Amino acid sequence: MENAARTEAHLLRIRDRDTALRAACAAILPGEGAFTWEVGCGHGHFLAAYAAAHPERCCIGVDIASDRIGRAERKRGRARLGNLHFLQADAGAFLAALPARARLSEVFVLFPDPWPKRRHHKNRVLQPAFLAEVAKRAGQGARLCFRTDDLAYFAYVERVIKSLPEWEISGEPWPFEAATVFQSRASSHRSLVAVRTRRQ
Repeated sequence: MENAARTEAHLLRIRDRDTALRAACAAILPGEGAFTWEVGCGHGHFLAAYAAAHPERCCIGVDIASDRIGRAERKRGRARLGNLHFLQADAGAFLAALPARARLSEVFVLFPDPWPKRRHHKNRVLQPAFLAEVAKRAGQGARLCFRTDDLAYFAYVERVIKSLPEWEISGEPWPFEAATVFQSRASSHRSLVAVRTRRQ
């Protein structure tokens, strides 16, 4: 009985969290519209700079760590950026919580954890299934911008994107530069821009 009660309480917490996330997404994106998403936004350095440079675009940063989101929110408040929003959420849960008519125009994934050991590769955020889900919510011509200092992870993501019909690696330049904490620490990095090719 005790185990059953714990399981029920856990399921209720998940339901409440998902309900709150859907409400937050609906408040930010009340109707049909495109937005820029940063997956794993950390303390919000990059996205705050991006939102300041593109005041006409709605920008949403998502991270699983509450302390990072707290610092990002303070950064947003100091800069008074009404087009910038931060949410504590798992990337997959965020996609599932989006309003039906919301569309991704740009997705930034900057220096994610490469999970270098083979047995940990399943934990990498940029997996085929995840990229296919992103494609479902992306408008025609939407861009996926990936940057890492891990050459093996870069090669893996490049292979995955080339295997998916919804995405095509583009030769266009990196759309916006604002050094993240990880980028400032890296001796070098690789960047990739992919474009949403067609609707499913």
